[in-house]
Amino acid sequence: MDNGITQLWESTGLFNFEFGQLVMIAVGCLLIFLAIKKRFEPLLLIPIGFGGILANIPIAEISGPEGLLGILYNMGIETGIFPLLIFMGVGAMTDFGPLLARPSLMILGAAAQFGIFVTLFGAILMNFVPGIEFSLADASAIAIIGGADGPTAIFLASRLAPDLLGAIAVSAYSYMALVPLIQPPIMKLLTSEKERTTTMKQLRHVSKAEKILFPLILLFVTILLLPAATPLVGMLCFGNLLKESGVVERLSNTAQNELINIVTIFLGLSVGSKLSADKFLTGETLGILTLGIFAFSIGTAAGVIMGKIMYRVTKGEVNPLIGAAGVSAVPMAARVANKVGMEANPQNFLLMHAMGPNVAGVIGSAVAAGVLLAIVGSP
Repeated sequence: MDNGITQLWESTGLFNFEFGQLVMIAVGCLLIFLAIKKRFEPLLLIPIGFGGILANIPIAEISGPEGLLGILYNMGIETGIFPLLIFMGVGAMTDFGPLLARPSLMILGAAAQFGIFVTLFGAILMNFVPGIEFSLADASAIAIIGGADGPTAIFLASRLAPDLLGAIAVSAYSYMALVPLIQPPIMKLLTSEKERTTTMKQLRHVSKAEKILFPLILLFVTILLLPAATPLVGMLCFGNLLKESGVVERLSNTAQNELINIVTIFLGLSVGSKLSADKFLTGETLGILTLGIFAFSIGTAAGVIMGKIMYRVTKGEVNPLIGAAGVSAVPMAARVANKVGMEANPQNFLLMHAMGPNVAGVIGSAVAAGVLLAIVGSP
């Protein structure tokens, strides 16, 4: 009888919980709180936070190789399938019209990728910290977090640094979700009140033919100049062509809704599975989180600074705030730029203007990943 009671007690969570697991469960609850109470990208934070709670349940092994979360992780993230399907869905939901209406905004999307290459050197320098050792491939995979593009970060890490994939995925998606918290202070610090109140002229009308040709031209240019980026850019272009062709609405609607929603649920849970205490509370993971916020901040700042340069060059026609949307967190960063602009001037509607650099940032981060993959990943 006593043995039975002892065995029952030893099989409970109360007996088996470790302090680190309790800490990570609290982190998971915090992410869910931010999603529900603060509405910080609930589509991302609720699955990630819940996955983090499940991953820290003792004994259950739900995030192990044979557990549900482990199977999802191996099936979709390690293979790189989830990021590619997400990119197809993003393409199907994206309107490249604002970018085509003002192609010069591509510069802002490119400038925001500066954080990627600054962080590359930062990751290498972290080798001076005891207990941390990043190779050039590791540093390249970490650096892509600066693009604020979770699917791209997962895609690159699965090829260059699979052992760091979990930490990179958690960092990338956490900072993507926290865009409304991280970006506004940087935007306000780097711009004046006068700059923030700048109103922009209405964009020109973009024809249907232009919208259909753009994904095809983008794909062919990528194939010719940077084949390594073709998997990501190709799926983005395919999804966008489904949308703009106007003849496959069923496929376009599926990519925009059912498919991307299903993949988002599985991807969020899979990312959350890497919030287990034994994998997360390590020096390397904490170093990646530190580099992630640094990368994201630098990318935001670089976009805003380039926006200020365009503001001066165009004599006040470009609001510098839209430069922050150059990071590829679509459409979160564009919404934040619009919100900060309206705080300065209630009549200042920047959303469509900000979508130009925002979608340029998606292309930019995929191209940056292709560059790193071609250079670092080559034999």
